[in-house]
Amino acid sequence: MMRRPPFMSLTYSEIKQQYAALQQTYDYMLSKRSAISDFARAQSATSIAFVGCGSSYTLSESAAFSVRLRAGLSAIALAGGDLMLNPKRYRPLLENTLLVAPSRSGSTSEVVEAVRLIQEDKHVPVLALSCVTDSPLSKKADFALELPWAFDHSVCQTRTVTNLYVANLLIAAFLGNDEALITDIGKAISQGEAYMARVEQSIRETADFEWSHAVVLADGELQGLAAEGAIALTEIAKVQAHSHHLLDVRHGPMVTVGPDSLVIAVLTEDGAGHQRKLMQDIRGRGAKIIAFGDRAAGVPVEDVDLAVVTDTELDIAAQGIPFIFIPQIVALVSAARKGFNPDQPDGLTAWVKL
Repeated sequence: MMRRPPFMSLTYSEIKQQYAALQQTYDYMLSKRSAISDFARAQSATSIAFVGCGSSYTLSESAAFSVRLRAGLSAIALAGGDLMLNPKRYRPLLENTLLVAPSRSGSTSEVVEAVRLIQEDKHVPVLALSCVTDSPLSKKADFALELPWAFDHSVCQTRTVTNLYVANLLIAAFLGNDEALITDIGKAISQGEAYMARVEQSIRETADFEWSHAVVLADGELQGLAAEGAIALTEIAKVQAHSHHLLDVRHGPMVTVGPDSLVIAVLTEDGAGHQRKLMQDIRGRGAKIIAFGDRAAGVPVEDVDLAVVTDTELDIAAQGIPFIFIPQIVALVSAARKGFNPDQPDGLTAWVKL
């Protein structure tokens, strides 16, 4: 069978369909706002633990940060495999805790089994968030949210990732009554189609060179999402890709940055001088830079190879929605250059069944 070129791949189609799915997710989550808040309050939980594997784990890292920042609750992220292997060791972490499990399939063995194991001694309330209906995870949960329109059929997650990120973020916003963030999420979604049309070609052109190493840099709530960007680059383009906090790249990882590197960085308006100097240092090592920020960030155009900015000013967490499009498209460009089929990367399955 002839492979479709990467530009016309299923993965590309799902990337381009993510904003249509996001609008459905936004509307669905808003319709469930009272039920979600009531359920969380009824548990009398003093903390939230997000659990996931791979992409879902990186999203859990961002979600836990958002809950700490937005809702003022203690929150952690746990890798599903780690929790499955060590349920007794981590049981003290789950005292008076609501467990939130975001998942594409709701069938990943580590997460489903981890939930079963931690329930053996004492009930821990579980909120499941999956992209299929009636999944094994949903059936084990006390409260299930289901986003079937966000399900990715390709092996590598793109549309699913963005939708789960938004759903997690809205949970944090609901618990913290962060109305400004809820509004900005809706704004980012409404601008999404125009944003993709405006920036895609420039991203493709900038990323179309012989690079073999990618670094994704972001802070705070976007750091987990940056880690997901690195996963997308690794899975789809088969390159070495890593994520770091912005200035933390100086503390060791900078030695790997060179002419074969592509750096994708989220810049903010705070500490602009330090960020500009970092961009200069990275370019001085021969790497190319795609910098992302919103209108208020003042991305230093002269110090990067491409500045991608949003149409309007957005809350930093809402900026994650347009940001993740960059590594997704970059990954497809690299796959196309190397002749890889992004829909069927060697050695991967859509979800792990042990």
